Amino acid sequence: MKTASLNDMTKGWFVGNFEPTLYQTNYCEVAVKTYKKGDYESKHYHKIATEITVVVEGKIKMFNNIYRKGDIVVVEPGEATDFEALDDAVNVVVKIPGVNNDKYLVED
Repeated sequence: MKTASLNDMTKGWFVGNFEPTLYQTNYCEVAVKTYKKGDYESKHYHKIATEITVVVEGKIKMFNNIYRKGDIVVVEPGEATDFEALDDAVNVVVKIPGVNNDKYLVED
């Protein structure tokens, strides 16, 4: 048995091929991400991984659309979006497969 604290993980990521991790694998990456209202991530895309975001709490903006608690957003490889927390928010994020260095920023 293993135990850990989400507070000890980097930006909420706890499964994947990185350190620290609770379960090391290249098959996927999993995180519980916590945001404060106004937090922003620059527009980016992945060439290989599909990224699935589940809104657990709050309200967020991706692809110029607003998503709320219970919404699920699937971002396919090559699709670019930025991210903004419109409220304090909690998301579960899954990336399949787990691919290191697969985040590409988009210059506007």
